[in-house]
Amino acid sequence: MAQPFLLSAAGRQQPADTSGLSEAVFRQPPAAYGIRCWWWWLNGNVTKQSITRDLEAMKAKGFSGACIFDAGGQDQRGNGSVPEGPMFGTPAWQELFRYAVKEARRLGLVLSLNIQSGWNLGAPDVQPQEAAKRLTWSEQIITGGGNGAQTLPLPPALQHFYRDIAVLAFPYRDTAGIQPIAHLRQKAAFDEVGGSATDTRYLLNGDTTDNGHVHTQHSNVQDITRYMDSSGTLRWKAPPGKWVVMRFGYTLNGSAISTSSGQWQGLVIDYMSRAHFTRYWNTHVKPLLESIGPDAGTTLRYLQTDSWELGGINWTEDFRREFRSRRGYDLLPYLPVVAGKVVDSRDACNRFLADLRKTISDCIADNHYKVFREKAAAYGMGIQPESAGPHAGPFDGLKNLGFSEIMMGEFWSPSPHRPRPENRFFVKQAASAAHIYNKKLVGAEAFTTIGRHWNDVIWEHMKPSFDHELCAGLNLTLLHTFTSSPAAMGIPGQEYFAGTHLNPNITWWKYADAFFRYMARCQYMMQEGRFVADVLYYYGDHVPNIVRLKEDDPAGALPGFDYDVINEERLMALQVQQGGITLPHGMRYRVLVLPDHAVMSLAALKKVHQLVNDGATVIGPRTQRSVSLEQYPAAGKELQQLAVALWGAAGPANASSRGSRPVGKGQVAWGYTAAEWLAAKGISPDCRFDAADTLSFGYIHHRWNQEDYYFISSRQPQACTANVSFRVSGRQPEFWDPVTGHTRPAVAYTQANGITTVPVSFTPYGSWFIVFRKPAPVAQQGTAQSNFPGFRTIDTLQGPWQLHFDERWGGPASVQFPSLVSWTERPEPGIRYYSGSVVYHKEFTTEAAGAKRPLYLNLGAVSDVGIARVTLNGKDLGVVWAPPYRIPVSGILREGANVLEVEVINSWRNRLVGDRELPAEKRFTKTNIAIRPDWSLLESGLLGPVVVETAR
Repeated sequence: MAQPFLLSAAGRQQPADTSGLSEAVFRQPPAAYGIRCWWWWLNGNVTKQSITRDLEAMKAKGFSGACIFDAGGQDQRGNGSVPEGPMFGTPAWQELFRYAVKEARRLGLVLSLNIQSGWNLGAPDVQPQEAAKRLTWSEQIITGGGNGAQTLPLPPALQHFYRDIAVLAFPYRDTAGIQPIAHLRQKAAFDEVGGSATDTRYLLNGDTTDNGHVHTQHSNVQDITRYMDSSGTLRWKAPPGKWVVMRFGYTLNGSAISTSSGQWQGLVIDYMSRAHFTRYWNTHVKPLLESIGPDAGTTLRYLQTDSWELGGINWTEDFRREFRSRRGYDLLPYLPVVAGKVVDSRDACNRFLADLRKTISDCIADNHYKVFREKAAAYGMGIQPESAGPHAGPFDGLKNLGFSEIMMGEFWSPSPHRPRPENRFFVKQAASAAHIYNKKLVGAEAFTTIGRHWNDVIWEHMKPSFDHELCAGLNLTLLHTFTSSPAAMGIPGQEYFAGTHLNPNITWWKYADAFFRYMARCQYMMQEGRFVADVLYYYGDHVPNIVRLKEDDPAGALPGFDYDVINEERLMALQVQQGGITLPHGMRYRVLVLPDHAVMSLAALKKVHQLVNDGATVIGPRTQRSVSLEQYPAAGKELQQLAVALWGAAGPANASSRGSRPVGKGQVAWGYTAAEWLAAKGISPDCRFDAADTLSFGYIHHRWNQEDYYFISSRQPQACTANVSFRVSGRQPEFWDPVTGHTRPAVAYTQANGITTVPVSFTPYGSWFIVFRKPAPVAQQGTAQSNFPGFRTIDTLQGPWQLHFDERWGGPASVQFPSLVSWTERPEPGIRYYSGSVVYHKEFTTEAAGAKRPLYLNLGAVSDVGIARVTLNGKDLGVVWAPPYRIPVSGILREGANVLEVEVINSWRNRLVGDRELPAEKRFTKTNIAIRPDWSLLESGLLGPVVVETAR
C-alpha cells in the first residue's frame, strides 16, 4: 500500500521538543500553548487598575498573551457610547501602554500591538498626498487644425485634492454601439470585489465577441502633457480632425480610518507607498517602541494591523515607474481603458487591466507589508496583520501573508450578519501560507459575531466554530473580544458592539478555563508536528486572489485527502524529489493541481513544464491563454508551445474529457479531480468516515517524528457514530480527549492493506484526537466490538431540589424547586430574570452504588451557557461544559445517603431583559449595549433529568 507523503518542515516549523507527544502536556498544557485575545481598549477608556485586573485574569486562565487593540465601535448599531480615554499615541496613552507592557512582563505574557486605533491604517495627521488614491479623469472633444488654447476640465476630486498624471489624446471615432467593459470598476480596482473571500476568477474573462469595435489603438494615443500649463490650459496644435483629449490625475479613494477611538480620525495611508508607510512608522510607531526599551522584541513580540476594509485603490505617486519595472511596458497608452475606452481590442483591455491589478498587488505587498516586516524586525519583532482579506481588495492574499510571523485569518461564530459557512470561515488561507512560507503559528481572530450579546452557548456555537477551523489548520486562537472594562463602567460593563464577549465580567468567567484548556490542548497538538496532505493547488496569478474556506475544495481533494494552496511566488520555489513535489523547507505533496479556468502566466507554465519534466504529476485542464500584455503577443506563442509540450497537440486525439500522458519523468492528467486521480493510482484516502453523511465530519492530520495523529470532529448537533479509516498501520490507535485531557488505547479496530479502521462515537459536535505512536504488529486486530460503552439508567433523582441564588443579583438566598424546570418558568422576578450562579443542593439515597459496573452521574440538560460544576459527597468532580453532562462517580457514590451539589451558571441575557423596563437606578446591570425589544428570556438552569447510569 502506498505510504502517505509527509509535509515535513525545517527551521521555524521544527518542534522545540523532538521527543514526541506527551500525555502530561496534553492533559495540562503549559501557558505557551494557551489562547490569546484581542484586548480591546474601547474608546481608549482603560485604567491602570483595569489593565492589571485583565492581565492577571488572563494569566490565571492560562492565556499565553494578548494583542492591545485600541478601537471604538461601542456605539455602532444603536448601542451607547462610553467615556473617551486618552487618544492613541498621546503621552497619557503611552503611560498606559508602558504600564501594560510592564505588567505583562511581570506575568510572563506575550503582547502584540495594533499600531493604530481602529483599522484601515491611518492617523489624524495623514495628509491627502500620503493617503490612499484612485484615478480620476475628464474628457472633451476638440477639433484640430487651429492654434487656440483649450481649458481642460478639472477631473472629479474628493476633498478638493487632485494631482495631474498625464494628458492623452487620440483621434475621435464614431463609437456608437461599443458595449461597456464588463465589471470595469472591479477590474480597474476602484472597488473591492466582495467582503467574504469572493471567488474573483470571473475577472479574468472579457467579452471578446466585439473585438473589432474599439475607441483607438494604443499606438495612436499621444502624450500631450507638456502642452498643458498649471492652470489646466492646453496649448496644443492638434492635427486636423476631431480628437479625444483626456486629462488623467489622481484623487483620494474616499476611505477613512474605521472604528477608532475618540479623536483618532483621519485619512488612510497609501498602501502602495514605502515612503508614506515609513513616515507613519517614524511618527506613530517608532516612539512607542522606543518608549519601552528592551521590552520591544521580548515582552512586546508582534505588531498588528487589522483587515483591509478601505475599498479599491489604483494609483500612487510612482505607479507608472512601478508598472514599467514590473510588467515591462508603459501603461500610459492604455490608461484610457480605466475610463472605459476600448484600446486595441477588448482582449487587450482585459489583459491590461489584469496587469494593472497585479502591479497594485505587488506594490501593496512589497511597499507596505514587506516594509512593515522590515521595520518590526529591526526591533526583534514579527508582524501579524490580517493582510489577506476576507474583503477582496486588490492583492494576492498568500503573498501578503508571506511577510508575517503569525499568519492571521479570522472565523465567526454563527450570527445573523454571517450565517453561512462561506461567510464565516477564513483560516484555510492562513494555514496554507504558514505551510508554504515555513511559519509555525496560524492565528485567527476568533468567535467574531455581529448581533449576538451574551447569548453564546459554548458547546453549540463556539466549540464547533473552533473545531471547524482547527481542521483547516488553526493553531492559535485570539479571542474576539476581551474588552477592558474599568470598574466604574459597572457589570457587565462596556463592550464593543461585535464579537463574543469574553472577559472577567461574564457570568461564567470563573469556569471559563475549562473551555480555554480544551483549546490549549488542541493548540498544543496543532502547533507541534507537521501537516500531512497529498494535494497542492495552485490558485493562479490573478488579482484579487484569496483562498476560501477549506470546503471550497478547488482541487477536488475532499473528503478523503487534504490540500494546501500555493501562489505564483512560492510555485517558483517548488522542486521534485523522488516523484514528490517539495518546497525547500521540506513540505511534500503527491500532486499539483492547476486552476480550472485554464489561465496561466507564462512564468507559471514554464515552471509547471520544468516540474513535470523532473518527475511531478500535474492535474489540470490544458492552458488556453494568459491574461497579460507582458511580452505579448510573443509570450502567447510560447505559452501555446508549452501547452502542446504538456498536453499534446490540440487535435481529436486529445479532445477527450479525461486523460493523461507522460512528459519527461512525470505526467500530466486532465479531467480528474485530485481525489479521482489518487484513487485511480491506488492511493487510499488519508481519512475516511463511513457514516450516514460524510459531509458532517472534518479532519486534519499531523505527524511528529514517527507519530501520526488526526483531529476528527463531528459537525452534527446530535450524537453519532462512524467507522473512521486512517492511512496508517502497524501502530496502536489511541483516543485522546481534548475536552477532558484523558487518553486511552482503542480496543476495537481493524488493520488491513495499510489502513486502520476505528469505530468512533461522537457526542453532539464532539471531537477526538486519534493518535498512532506505539508500534503494533500489522496483523494485530482490536479485541472488542466497540470503543465506547453503552449506558443504562439505574436511578433517577426525583423530588425537590434546594436552590441557592446570589441575593446581590436579585435572587432568593434559598428556594425549593419541586422539580427541575427553567428559572424562566418561575413567577418570581428574582428567579425569572436571574443571571449568574445558582447552586442546586440535593440529598438522596440510592442502591445504585452497589452496581458492579462503572457508575456515572448524568445531569441531562444544562442551560443556557451550558456550564456546571459538580460536587458529590464533598468530592469536587470538576466542570462540565458540553453534552452529555456525564461524570464518572464510581467509588464516590455511596449506598444510602448522598449529597449532590451542582452549580449552574447562565448568561447575562435574562438579567438584562429584566432590567430593560426598569429605571437606571433600579437596574442590577450597567452596560452601553442596548437591550433590544426583541431580546427574550433564555431557558436557564439544571433541567435534567439527573440520573445515575451504569456502563455496559
